[in-house]
Amino acid sequence: MNDLSEKTLTSKTIYDGKILHVSYDEVELPDGNRSFREVVNHPGGVCIAALDEENNLYFVRQFRYPYREVTLELPAGKLEKGASPLENGKRELKEETGCEGYSFMTLGAMYPSTGYTDEIIHLFACKVKSVGEQQPDEDEFLNVEKIPLNKAVEMVLNNQIPDAKTQITVLKLEMLLKSGKI
Repeated sequence: MNDLSEKTLTSKTIYDGKILHVSYDEVELPDGNRSFREVVNHPGGVCIAALDEENNLYFVRQFRYPYREVTLELPAGKLEKGASPLENGKRELKEETGCEGYSFMTLGAMYPSTGYTDEIIHLFACKVKSVGEQQPDEDEFLNVEKIPLNKAVEMVLNNQIPDAKTQITVLKLEMLLKSGKI
């Protein structure tokens, strides 16, 4: 089969929240049959790896309600309308860690779960220019930690960092540094 695409026949919003919007869609399959898809629509996000002169990365620890646990993640957040992914990344880095960066570079984008959401997370890396005070959102409680890049890679490989966007960003950064591409 050459064309694997599905055609949306109908779409019904079944939940319209502050961040997430869920639709129930009827689709025509490549073979002409029909099926249904539940889709979580999300505005997208950004994740940023900030590396200091000693090759430490800035992480945040925060409670993640869906998992009922504290996770270790790179600074990240939801895309805000009217700002580019890079502008969003700079904002999240400053808010969550107090860091300002320079020499920003894109590490691409990732689709966190292709089976049910249209979320795209944009990945960036930068060098740390300065560190100031955190400016978290009023409902955001997090602790900042500096971890050497090589230790962060080990933590990813040992499943001590289960967050997908953080895993991908850490490993991409390590590979690009080792290959001399950055």
